[in-house]
Amino acid sequence: MYRKDFLPILLGQPRSIVELAQVVDEPPKDVEQDLVHFFRSLKRLPYRAVIEPARCRHCGYIFARDKLHKPGRCPQCKGAWITMPLISIEEK
Repeated sequence: MYRKDFLPILLGQPRSIVELAQVVDEPPKDVEQDLVHFFRSLKRLPYRAVIEPARCRHCGYIFARDKLHKPGRCPQCKGAWITMPLISIEEK
């Protein structure tokens, strides 16, 4: 898979790392690494990455946007009921 193939998959369609890994038939860990490099190359294109961060469904804590995978537990309430971060691409 080429990193440029992420563009049509993520354009206007928010997806989690797990969903994206299923679409491209790669392990989630590899997809996450490729996405980090792909985001760097977006600087030269008329697109930008939009990341909806993971959040705790129990207390509402919002995790950092740079975390592309689902955290294990919430640092505030110690709950494990956490949404997956969603990644999409949109035009600038």
